[in-house]
Amino acid sequence: MTSPGAGLVARNVYRFFRAGDEETLALRGVSLSVDVGETVAVVGPSGSGKTTLLSCLAGLDEPAGGSVLVCGERLSHRPEAERAALRARCVGVLLQSENLLPHLRVRENVALAQRARHRTGHPRVDDLLESVELAHRAQAYPAQLSGGELARAGLAVALANDPPVLLADEPTGELDGSTERAVLELLAHGVGGRRAVLVVTHSAAVTAAADRVIALRDGQVA
Repeated sequence: MTSPGAGLVARNVYRFFRAGDEETLALRGVSLSVDVGETVAVVGPSGSGKTTLLSCLAGLDEPAGGSVLVCGERLSHRPEAERAALRARCVGVLLQSENLLPHLRVRENVALAQRARHRTGHPRVDDLLESVELAHRAQAYPAQLSGGELARAGLAVALANDPPVLLADEPTGELDGSTERAVLELLAHGVGGRRAVLVVTHSAAVTAAADRVIALRDGQVA
């Protein structure tokens, strides 16, 4: 049963890929929900379907069956333009290394994300950078940032339009222990309190910090 406070819901999601005569079932009827204010970690071995699931939850990929809802609206099985508009309003996506454009400064990356999504009422760029403890690096280029700073700058881009749902793919995968803890503190307390947060991870520290853990194996909830 779906919680009335759920910001993100997947119902019986299937996804398969076909190459010639070969068909691979990447997701086999995955169902989950994440409440607003809750952080959920999705774990599992490589090839278990974690990244495919995140792509379907973000509306970047279409499930072959089942449905995905964000903020009470159906995201799946709609035209790409409608999915993109709903994603811009409701979903922030944090990828390990693809949130920043290398030729733009940190501040410009965040400002571009806001302009590209055409949403009014988003937070001020300077306030957002302050919230992820990066105001002092606003004029730096991505190549000038440390690993922890890159992770926080990517988080600022994902939060550019104050989305109620945040999806993160291995956000601390390349960080050392102390830097990972600092980023986790931001995810858990600085940005996660009023969002539904789902994190795909291999990290034991991320798993320990989550409110709930969902394990995938062979495309199913284990």
